[in-house]
Amino acid sequence: MGSVIKVEHISKQYVLGVTNSGSLRETIQSFFKKKETEKDIFHALTDVSFDVNEGDIVGIIGKNGAGKSTLLKILSQITQPTSGKIEIEGRVASLLEVGTGFHPELTGRENVFLNGTILGMSRVEVKRKFDEIVAFSGVEKFIDTPVKRYSSGMYVRLAFAVAAHLEPEILIIDEVLSVGDAEFQKKCLGKMKDVANEGRTVLFVSHNMNAVQSLCDKCIYLERGSVEIYGQTSTVIEKYLSNVMNVGNSTLLNAQKNRDKIEIKSIDVFVPGKLKSDPIWLKDEVHVLINFQIKIEMSFNVSLKLKSGLGDEVLNVWTKHEPIELGEYQAKLIIPGNFLNNLDYTFDLYLVGTDSTLLLEKHEVASFTVNEEVREGFYHKKIAGLVRPKLDFSIIHKS
Repeated sequence: MGSVIKVEHISKQYVLGVTNSGSLRETIQSFFKKKETEKDIFHALTDVSFDVNEGDIVGIIGKNGAGKSTLLKILSQITQPTSGKIEIEGRVASLLEVGTGFHPELTGRENVFLNGTILGMSRVEVKRKFDEIVAFSGVEKFIDTPVKRYSSGMYVRLAFAVAAHLEPEILIIDEVLSVGDAEFQKKCLGKMKDVANEGRTVLFVSHNMNAVQSLCDKCIYLERGSVEIYGQTSTVIEKYLSNVMNVGNSTLLNAQKNRDKIEIKSIDVFVPGKLKSDPIWLKDEVHVLINFQIKIEMSFNVSLKLKSGLGDEVLNVWTKHEPIELGEYQAKLIIPGNFLNNLDYTFDLYLVGTDSTLLLEKHEVASFTVNEEVREGFYHKKIAGLVRPKLDFSIIHKS
């Protein structure tokens, strides 16, 4: 099978403080802006090249800010690269965020036909697939309701069903599937496999390594806007996880200097009683386990900083300074259910001595996503805020 996607030396730069997407507006702004210094430029992608063959299911992984979403927007032709070129053969259907391609004032039925038209299909072709799309989405009762009344889960159900069933040659999916429930996610993964078995091509971005491992034949690992490795999925995931556990830079040499004192063995984020591949819901209690070995008798505390995928610091917790003897140890943190909002989160890890000496500092040592369970017919918009605690707040009838 030949290549259906060719990416050659793609780079994408953004001017900090300027909102644009490679449009005419961006061109005009750039023309009148006299001079940009290097510190004003953000390099979202740098010299990215790869080929994707027909029928391939390719995972795209990397930490938050690695350039995954920017790459998908370029492949979906939502934005243009600063330099380089792409060649795509065939129709592309993209699902990059909740409600992509939907008009909020139109009904679900009308949006199905609108999306089909955008993909270049005739009304007869869309009508032939319509019942299958609606059945897969599970929103039959609301198909004639304006989609602005849908919950985020209902949006994604219908949007994915449209994207997968209207026969695109290339299907591009960002991690919006995490909005749906576990059963629907399983259906989506199965449908993507079916799409690939029909000779079509799938690009899939996810932080769920189990989903990537089970679905994708090949994988691209992006690191700071560049391709770190592109190859067999198991090899790429192993490289990614190894890098996540050993992140650092020239300013963090304390980690190197103190290897003879402390060694981090593993960091695990999970929900008791659940598989790693299962979604984490708002109501779930999240456990964090840090296993480490102490090689000399010393005193220090362990600190964890939790950040949202938007870069906001949510909380910072630490253990007490206590004298610790040689041996294997485990630090355990429990984040209660109904506390975090439905966002992506990452942890930074610090070990600090009694004299405030920084013994070890590792960024983004673990990541996870909190999802909101779908309740059919329940209308809501995404609730703002870094946390969503379930507080005692009620109306009392006084008379």
